Amino acid sequence: MGRLSQSLRVQLLSLVLLTLFGAIGFNLYDSFWSADATAKLVTDRTLLASARVIAEAVRVDEGGNVQVDVPPAALEMFDTGFGDRVFYQVITAWGNLVSGFPDLPLPAVQRSGEDRAFRGADVRVLMLDHPVVGLPNDGTISVTVAVTHISQYAMRKQLWLSDFSKQFVLVFLASLVTILGLQRGLAPALRLRDAVRRRGRNRLDPLPPEMVQSELRPLVHALNDYMERVQNQMAAQRRFVSNAAHQLRTPLALISTQASVASREDDAARRDEALAALRASTRQISRLASQLLTLSRAEPGSRRPRSDATDLSKAAREILEAYAEEALKRNIDLGLEADRSVIVEGDGTMLREMLVNLIDNAIRYSKADGRVTVAVGQENGHAVVTVEDNGPGIPEGEREQVFERFYRIMGTESEGSGLGLAIVREVVEGAGGSVSLSDAKGGGLVVTIRVPLA
Repeated sequence: MGRLSQSLRVQLLSLVLLTLFGAIGFNLYDSFWSADATAKLVTDRTLLASARVIAEAVRVDEGGNVQVDVPPAALEMFDTGFGDRVFYQVITAWGNLVSGFPDLPLPAVQRSGEDRAFRGADVRVLMLDHPVVGLPNDGTISVTVAVTHISQYAMRKQLWLSDFSKQFVLVFLASLVTILGLQRGLAPALRLRDAVRRRGRNRLDPLPPEMVQSELRPLVHALNDYMERVQNQMAAQRRFVSNAAHQLRTPLALISTQASVASREDDAARRDEALAALRASTRQISRLASQLLTLSRAEPGSRRPRSDATDLSKAAREILEAYAEEALKRNIDLGLEADRSVIVEGDGTMLREMLVNLIDNAIRYSKADGRVTVAVGQENGHAVVTVEDNGPGIPEGEREQVFERFYRIMGTESEGSGLGLAIVREVVEGAGGSVSLSDAKGGGLVVTIRVPLA
């Protein structure tokens, strides 16, 4: 049942049938009362005709007495084969009974049928006042005729069942047409499903939108866009793995060589020198692995989104304090311009990694006796972070390429993996911000980050 409830065919058919049954239920309810009104109308017309026949048979004899011989036709018109009983009453205007049942109930309005009870049976009763020639002052007589409901109810049932059968046929035909229409209408969607299933795991070329109806073509376009994004992502992942393997191969080979040299050296000074180089290479590969992990975590969808309140001014101060010792070794002047707290929402860990990579890059590429200044402020609803150094800078023609993974400017002497700015852009875009590069006034580079404020 769960699988059926998820079927588009079953859902559409159910909606159509529910609508039809709702409409038919209302129609049957309405037709029942229409059939009842029709049956009452026919019964009333028959009662009126019977009363007229009886009234026309009333006469006044020579002695002034009112007499009536009820014609058989007046009662036989109710003989419909259902065994109805007929009652009648003829009285004068002054209340004398001429013929019939004296206790027959009289309706409130003449010429209009009413439902009453008489001698343990429900009857339809109608009264007619009729003038009689020979009575003084144009006197009238009242003729009341009543009949049981058997033929009336039978007529109502027959009319209602006739309408019910037509409604049932309508539902059956509508259901059949709906099923055939759904089968025909869903055929292109099923062909699309089969076309996707038949494809190999590496086949991601676009599907032709013409294979489905116009209403489903946006779905095909969405599938094609998704497959194009998957292709691009797969290509990026292949490039990433290839570049990562290349970047890891060189330091690993260097570590192996340095370890071999250290193990063969008998001279303590040369062995210490080889071990120091080995430790430096180990730190380099450790940092590369850390950056690869950070970049992987910064990619969209790699981890559950977080919404931390992060003070960029406080984070920048703590990171600069952590790099102070390294900056002192190279006599680099570290500066921070942050007068107040600047709060943004996002992944706090990744935002700190962004600042770490910006500051690390600035210190790494600055010359000895240089300067690195970090400024944190607010502007037009955005937090603005600038990191300025007096290093070699980045040529304008390469400023977009430096955000690519493992891209390094030719002739750069400082060691690096080419992942710092790639990590920065991934984190900033994940936080809904932007990053830009520009020249520093005295030479060097200015990196500007804009992130929406909390």
